[in-house]
Amino acid sequence: MYRKFQKRCRWLAFAGLVFICIFSFYLMSQSVPDKIRIVAGREETFDLKVPVTGELNGSKAEVLVNQSPKVSSEEIRIDMNQAFTLKSSQEGNFSIVCKLFGIFSFKEVDVEVINEEMVVPCGIPIGIYVKTDGILAIGTGTVTGIDGMNYEPAYHLVKSGDYIKTVNGEAVTTKEELIEKVNKYGTSDVVLGLVRNGEYTQIRVSPVQTGEEEYKIGVWVRDDMAGVGTMTYYTSNMEYGALGHPVSDVDTSTMIQLGEGLLYETKIIGITRGEKGKPGELSGVIDYEARHCMGTVAGNSESGIYGRLNQVPEGLQSEPFVHIGLKQEMEPGPATIISSVSGERREYKIEITSLDFNSESENKGIQFQVVDEELLNLTGGIVQGMSGSPILQNGKLVGAVTHVFIQDSTKGYGIFIENMLGR
Repeated sequence: MYRKFQKRCRWLAFAGLVFICIFSFYLMSQSVPDKIRIVAGREETFDLKVPVTGELNGSKAEVLVNQSPKVSSEEIRIDMNQAFTLKSSQEGNFSIVCKLFGIFSFKEVDVEVINEEMVVPCGIPIGIYVKTDGILAIGTGTVTGIDGMNYEPAYHLVKSGDYIKTVNGEAVTTKEELIEKVNKYGTSDVVLGLVRNGEYTQIRVSPVQTGEEEYKIGVWVRDDMAGVGTMTYYTSNMEYGALGHPVSDVDTSTMIQLGEGLLYETKIIGITRGEKGKPGELSGVIDYEARHCMGTVAGNSESGIYGRLNQVPEGLQSEPFVHIGLKQEMEPGPATIISSVSGERREYKIEITSLDFNSESENKGIQFQVVDEELLNLTGGIVQGMSGSPILQNGKLVGAVTHVFIQDSTKGYGIFIENMLGR
């Protein structure tokens, strides 16, 4: 009995040791960034404090350890258990192969050398109108035939999130065109060419006659969408970034595949305060007159929407350009966000509570809490429509607001600005 107890204890101790090793390995892996960006010609200091050796292979970077320079070579070794500084005189990419205790390879860090960039932080509301690249299928439904029977012709054929591009080889770009083509072929089967999960495929559907010269395939569709958000920055060549997260379809919860889009001036007309379990939101009016068009929407990605402005937006003409703050320059502590929720563009105080350099979600690397009493009284914290509000720390643009905590509207997430610019 005693021996069995000893054996069980040894197994438990071994299992505990394995768990500790795996957990420690995970923590060290999380402590080392997946990607590092440094500005060409500028020293960037890192203090990771992990028992890891890094090897820079084939780079032209200079490495300084405790301010003692090492001569550049084809292979440079770094002790990541102490502070080190990277510097490269020219743009480019290289990698650092990380070895635990200098023996076991466990991670490769991408290093991107970029030119120093300055932008104007915006924080102004924008109206977004985008056309989908194809006709977005939201779901399928039942149709009542001319015989009074119910049918669901597209069930298990068309899936939510599909983009319908053709009908019998003929291109369709709007809901009206899709209806016209289906009616054209009557009860004859139609072949829908669609994009599903990035791949082109074809499916055959049998339309149902629902009325005099009216035929349906039982698919709910959308070909455009509009919404309100916040512009984060614009550059010297009039390129802008906004939202910090993708424009997604509310029904399919998928990122919209963009056809074309436009940016419009908008006015905030109402605020629904955030409550526990229920995020608030901004209500805005978008003016679709051509003279109120601010620019184009050229791209939609996990890190936001992008495009080019027609001119400097009203109210930003005298705002100065500021430097970009990279991840390694940030620290938990005081910061501000810029927002126009009150009808006037201004800064509000926040506290950055944590930084996750390896977040699985590209736009949740920054966690913060609103501490500005005026903003708390106005909105309760972060509300929908504030996505894209610039985050500044130490005079630099470091990120943008992206999400609110559902259970606590005073807390939110943000994206690192380098992720938005590194699209």
